[in-house]
Amino acid sequence: MVRLFIFLAAAALVLLILALISALSAERVRNAPRAVWTLAILLIPLAGPTAYLLWGRPISRSRRPIRRPSSPDDDPDFLRSMDSKQSRRDRELLDEWERDLRQDDEPDRP
Repeated sequence: MVRLFIFLAAAALVLLILALISALSAERVRNAPRAVWTLAILLIPLAGPTAYLLWGRPISRSRRPIRRPSSPDDDPDFLRSMDSKQSRRDRELLDEWERDLRQDDEPDRP
């Protein structure tokens, strides 16, 4: 029983230290000011560090939703590239038609 108590006390101490280091070194914290989180971590033995780690830590970059257009027609870069490709194709097609018309208009030279 004593071993279990020592293990749980060590785990609580590690949790407290991790939460305190995280709260003091983070650029921004969520849901409360840094001083409130620090006091909660220090004064409320298990609930303070656990609450901070669950609700106070900033969202990591890997968990942040990346803002991407939901479909290609919402992406302005894609639309711009499509517009330039389409206008290039239109110009090429028009040039080809004009060449064909000029060739048809020229009399056959012997």
